[in-house]
Amino acid sequence: MKFGIDMGHNCPPDSGAKGIKFEDNLTVEVSTKIIAKLKSLGHEAISCKPDRASSVSQSLGRRCNIANRNKVDIFVSIHFNAFNGQANGTEVFAQSDASRKIAQPVLNEIVKLGFFNRGVKNGSHLYVIRNTNMPGILIECCFIDSAKDMQLYDGETMASAIVTGLTGKVASVPVNAVKDEEQNTDTSILRLQKALNQLNITDKNGKPLDEDNFTGPATTSAVEKFQKIAGIIPSGMANSTTWNAINQILSKRLVQGNQTSGPIIRYLQYRVGADPDGIYGLNTEAAIKEFQQQNGLTADGIVGAPTWQKLIG
Repeated sequence: MKFGIDMGHNCPPDSGAKGIKFEDNLTVEVSTKIIAKLKSLGHEAISCKPDRASSVSQSLGRRCNIANRNKVDIFVSIHFNAFNGQANGTEVFAQSDASRKIAQPVLNEIVKLGFFNRGVKNGSHLYVIRNTNMPGILIECCFIDSAKDMQLYDGETMASAIVTGLTGKVASVPVNAVKDEEQNTDTSILRLQKALNQLNITDKNGKPLDEDNFTGPATTSAVEKFQKIAGIIPSGMANSTTWNAINQILSKRLVQGNQTSGPIIRYLQYRVGADPDGIYGLNTEAAIKEFQQQNGLTADGIVGAPTWQKLIG
């Protein structure tokens, strides 16, 4: 499938809103990650942001022209809201029945991150929705002038949620899974080592991995350790099942009650010292609350962005 991804604004005089953070910065961050993740899943994804424009209306028109000229299947415009410092949450604009069917699962996935659900709304008044020839949605990811939303916001998890909503799949490789063109070296082992270090998975001697892009005994033992934690048959080899488990955890989805199971829960149980059975039960909830209390967080047993930040940054 071919996606047109519109990085909202970023084309003076078409500039985004300002708040605790800058909309222009966040739309580029999220859109760039979305494009990379869609490509990792085998889709075609192009940026619809124009290089330049002499007016806001010209900027909007050129975005639509890029999408229409490339005959993308789905148009997705990324934006961030700002209002009065109190409003918060996520809303997605759509016009046709086809676009609403795209918008709803995207909204559902973002809400899982902990953002308030402001609903799927009528986008018939929006220029880029009216003037593209394919089903299109405009996502207001959250409010950049809301302290609550900015505490929850993480570009990686936002992009992952949007891609999952669009495709029904979690990106099978990290967003930085690319070749180092300057060195012409496949960095897959290096990515693996970086991911395991981020997850605080040590080698058999309890040491972090050297990020040396070399598969040695230390990396093999760390992979095996992770596989045991995640409930995967331990082989020491990072197969697709292992990478899928790593990426599920790194997506940092909202964990609340028994709605989540499998590798994510097993990893959480490992980190907070609960029995690793892959089920969110009373013991797991108590252990998560204790971890949150020890780290100065609200001890509610809900693993959202602040808790994930303490766990894996």
